[in-house]
Amino acid sequence: MAVSPCPFCEIVARRAPVTVLFRWPDTIAIRPLNPVVDGHVLVIPTAHVSDFSEDPTVAATTMQRAAHLAGVHPEVPMNVITSRGREATQSVFHLHLHLVPRAENDGLALPWYSGKSARRREGAA
Repeated sequence: MAVSPCPFCEIVARRAPVTVLFRWPDTIAIRPLNPVVDGHVLVIPTAHVSDFSEDPTVAATTMQRAAHLAGVHPEVPMNVITSRGREATQSVFHLHLHLVPRAENDGLALPWYSGKSARRREGAA
C-alpha cells in the first residue's frame, strides 16, 4: 500500500497551493484551507516532525515563530493549539500550531470541552 505524501511537506516544498503569510528558513505560517475563525493561522516547521515531542528543538522554534506572530497584535485574545495523536485530535501528522484569535461569544468550543459540570470536574481532581 502506498503512503500518501505529507500535505504539509508538500506545502513546504511549494508543490501544493496555499496562502503563505510568513516564511522563515525553518518555519512557515499559512492560512488554513478551512479556517475556524477569521485570522486563524497555521505555523508549520519546514522539517518533517510528526508532533511536538519528536524534536524539542524544532517544536521550540515553531513555538517561537508562533509567539512572534501573536505578538504582532498583543491586544487580540488567542488560543495556541497543537495535538499529538489521533485521540488528541491530530489529523495531519506533521507538527503544526494553530493560532486561533478569539472573541467573546464567538461560538467556538475548545476541542477538550467535556460538557461536564465544574462541580464534577473539581471532584475528580
